[in-house]
Amino acid sequence: MKTVKNPILPSHKTIAKTGAKHELDLEAICLFIAFGFFFDTDTYWKNEKVLSPGTKYQLDGQNKVVSSERWFQWYYSPRELSFHDTLQAFKDLFETVVKEQTGGKHVILPISGGLDSRTQAVALRDHPNVNAYSYDFEGGYPEAKIAAKIAAACHFPFESMTVSKGYLWDCVESLADINQCYSEFTHPRQMAFLNRLKNKGDVFSLGHMGDLMFDSFGLPQLSFDEEIEVLIKLLLKAGGFELAKILWTSWGLVGSFEDYFVSRLRALLSTIEIDDTNAKLRAFKTQYYVSRWSSNNLSVFEALHPITLPYYDDRMFEFICTVPEKHLANRALQIAYIKEYAPELAKITWLKERPFDLYNYHLNKVPYNLPYRITNKLKRTFNDFIGRPYISRNWELQFVGKDNEAHLKRWLFESKLKELIPLDIIQQFYDNFKEKNSIKYSHPVSMMLTLALFQEKFNSN
Repeated sequence: MKTVKNPILPSHKTIAKTGAKHELDLEAICLFIAFGFFFDTDTYWKNEKVLSPGTKYQLDGQNKVVSSERWFQWYYSPRELSFHDTLQAFKDLFETVVKEQTGGKHVILPISGGLDSRTQAVALRDHPNVNAYSYDFEGGYPEAKIAAKIAAACHFPFESMTVSKGYLWDCVESLADINQCYSEFTHPRQMAFLNRLKNKGDVFSLGHMGDLMFDSFGLPQLSFDEEIEVLIKLLLKAGGFELAKILWTSWGLVGSFEDYFVSRLRALLSTIEIDDTNAKLRAFKTQYYVSRWSSNNLSVFEALHPITLPYYDDRMFEFICTVPEKHLANRALQIAYIKEYAPELAKITWLKERPFDLYNYHLNKVPYNLPYRITNKLKRTFNDFIGRPYISRNWELQFVGKDNEAHLKRWLFESKLKELIPLDIIQQFYDNFKEKNSIKYSHPVSMMLTLALFQEKFNSN
């Protein structure tokens, strides 16, 4: 017998066996296509399930679940603390966790232009061994310039990198081996420069999850049905939903795909016994979204070095369950933490609110932001005219252009994908991507690419 106690948010999946037949779980794969991640405990196979977060399991010698017990239930019990006292409590806990995770180690810190990694930079500013890096899209906004300023203010050595056009095709099979095709391939951009990160330190400090924990959805109190509608909008990718519906019918599955996924959402949301809508949706997203999407792509970092995740610490979740929503709204705690304890970092551009910083971001509205918006529009229009379009999405660098299209078409049309998805459906969605709406249909094309690699590497029977 083996005991497995999953943390509140696992950083990697643990798969156990069931008594079902070893065959593809087509319903689960439809959800995977529609959402972009496997949902709840789903895997590709009916006889394999992922162990749930916050749950303790007993497994037998065949890795089958003998018993399970939830040791953590999401709750919302806000304490009557002032914002200042809440900020102090956050500072003490966050810096304690970061120190425990990184003390005595050579730290690799990815820095973006946002708040999560900036908050980590504050906590690590006195650490003696931090190497920082950031990246830009080739032809995109120079986010690394913001990151470089943050690193300089903290006296971290820094390297800027570029996500280049077509990098994916040199590493797509390696990426499939790393994440086992449990998420699509255009999100883990660190694959573009893995070799350059290898010698920068011995542990990553990653800021995943901060944006969800330290913000509020900003919603009024909703009914259960209204909460389900919010989740549908949050989870469904329009092009993925369209492909999933067509495949559901093509594969002869019972009922309708829409009824299936809505019934699953309703069943899972009903298990979260929180009245407050915003706290409830945060719990749901952490339990069923982050645990299967964000966490899966952490495997790319782990292919190089161990990872540390301060926002994944169980104590952080327990803390969040006691913080009033009003203190979390609009990233208030993180912003106040940076402004109070590292004001020089607060003066650096906030990417989301560019060109403004953490002191004046409230001015990112007409008429104050008009000069920037007009100048930026003129630059992008000129670059489009001279054949250098602005890039803001990784798929634009990996799917667009003659060489990229040749690689993409080879995987879609010349692989074993057609043994799973009928060729006419592959052609339909590729044509939609090329001719109708590249933004909408980039997702189903990316999902078909992922399934093509799955078919080649993991479903060879």
